[in-house]
Amino acid sequence: MSFDDLSAQLASVVAITVTPFDADGAIDEKNYAAIVDRMVVGGVSVVTPNGNTSEFYTLSSAETERALQITVDAVGDRAAIVAGVGHDLSSAVTAARFADRAGARGIMIHQPVHPYVSLDGWVDYHRAIASSVPELSVILYVRNPRIGGAQIAALADACPNVVGVKYAVPDPVRFASVARDAGLERLTWVAGLAELSAPGYFAVGASGFTSGLANVAPQLSVQMFRCLQAGEFGAAMEFWEFIRKFEEMRAASESANNVSVVKEALAQLGLCRRDVRPPASVLSEADRSAVGVLLNSWSLL
Repeated sequence: MSFDDLSAQLASVVAITVTPFDADGAIDEKNYAAIVDRMVVGGVSVVTPNGNTSEFYTLSSAETERALQITVDAVGDRAAIVAGVGHDLSSAVTAARFADRAGARGIMIHQPVHPYVSLDGWVDYHRAIASSVPELSVILYVRNPRIGGAQIAALADACPNVVGVKYAVPDPVRFASVARDAGLERLTWVAGLAELSAPGYFAVGASGFTSGLANVAPQLSVQMFRCLQAGEFGAAMEFWEFIRKFEEMRAASESANNVSVVKEALAQLGLCRRDVRPPASVLSEADRSAVGVLLNSWSLL
């Protein structure tokens, strides 16, 4: 697959997998594979293991490698796999090279977690990772509003394998400006704050969106995407309203229960345990009940 092919494929639902755990706290490989398969059968064409919904920052390097391998084995050639990589530069490069060997079609580089991020340093970090896997497509994950179009353009100039941006700054005006300053047509711009933000970001230049909901109800995410792709914003907003409460539960309290809500839904559907790793926590009984009400309203229970 060429860079252009993956760039086009990113204009879709980019599903971020959960990482199910078994009773001993290890990766539940059987249920992991089943959830990924269910996503792809539901119409998802890009699957991203080791993203934030995957609890990336709680996983060891061995676990991220295993999660990626399970994903590759489960998906086959039915969808593109984009592996999340990050942490310190050496770890990110090692993970990127493993992703290349394992059969991923691209990597998504997590926003650097560091108290002191300079704009030049941001470019240097991403350039080093992208340059380590020149044959692999690279998607940037931008959460820092200080990162502008100039930095993204400079990186794309240096690394032709940079093909897309997952933009997760909650500001559609800033997004519109950054995308145009970097080159709206040069890269594929993915709304990185899931379904609730997708209509606003599509209106100003996004052509895909990330989704954790796709673990639970991939058909809802895919149908909403098709409406947005067709410019049918009224129909897209009907789906938006349908899934709004679920996504608002995930976003509440600075997204404290982002993953917990998804895993609770999967647990109630009998697809995996609800367990999450600290610093996340399982939902309260009241919130579990609220998730059940929503699943019933979607006719999933």
